[in-house]
Amino acid sequence: MEHPPPENDSQIRAGGRIPGTQGISAFALNGPDPSRIPVLIAVPHAGRTYPGTLVRNMRNPGASALKLEDRFVDRLAEEVAARTGALLLVAHAPRAMIDLNRAPDDVDWEMFATEDRPASDAHGPNRRSRSGLGLIPRRLPGIGELWKRRHFRDELAARIDGIHAPYHACLAETLEDLRNRWGAAVLLDLHSMPPIGARLGQRSPEFVLGDRFGASCDGSLVAESFAYFSEIDRMAAHNRPYAGGYVLERHAAPQHGMHALQLEIDRSAYLDSAFERPGRDFADMAQMLAGLVRRLANAVIQLGGTGNATGWPEAAE
Repeated sequence: MEHPPPENDSQIRAGGRIPGTQGISAFALNGPDPSRIPVLIAVPHAGRTYPGTLVRNMRNPGASALKLEDRFVDRLAEEVAARTGALLLVAHAPRAMIDLNRAPDDVDWEMFATEDRPASDAHGPNRRSRSGLGLIPRRLPGIGELWKRRHFRDELAARIDGIHAPYHACLAETLEDLRNRWGAAVLLDLHSMPPIGARLGQRSPEFVLGDRFGASCDGSLVAESFAYFSEIDRMAAHNRPYAGGYVLERHAAPQHGMHALQLEIDRSAYLDSAFERPGRDFADMAQMLAGLVRRLANAVIQLGGTGNATGWPEAAE
């Protein structure tokens, strides 16, 4: 399994620790300090650092990893951040280990040893847990159960303490710092999705923009995003089938100047036909996303009332 790239001079902060590794950080925050634009790109599902103990406990690690990961979205985001000056938060820990877009109590306790289950669970598992995609994924369509054995509570605690809690603390602190500097800030939570079937008479959407049905950001940011997609002749959908998850629910506070959007990208639009490696359209996708980030940055600057602050015109080139 692939490990994260070595640290470099652009890195602001590495944090957390992946259990079962020799101190490998769970995530890294990269970008200029002070920030050039009020945009934070986060990539929670592209981590490829799989500890050996985790792989040995997986029934079909290769196929499961391919379906669970937002494969190489981190590389897309790196290109976009380099072109725009956006801050970039990338998880190294894999989604198979813990899903950073789920709440820490979103646990399917039936995955755990009997002695480690809560004495009572009055509410039972929620919809995501029942589907097999809770805090620790349990099953996938076409693959079935992911694990050879049951999990233990101390494993869950180590993953929350080492990965989930510090990742979200870093995200919250970074978004607040951007808001304090610019008057407003936007989080772009970046994901990938399987191709969506086209409706009769329409093209299949390459993007799905989620704002939790208007709850996670100012409507002007959504309007600017769809205007941009229209201008470049790309099909985009709104909130269906992906409206945004725990990341947006936890970190969006538009009434306090902290906006958040989830963007899902069709994997066929930037990967090869097997969805395993970057495809021939990878560079074009990075360029399109950079344009979107610039558009969002301009809109957020207007929301924050900072106008064309010093340094912004250069960052937008």
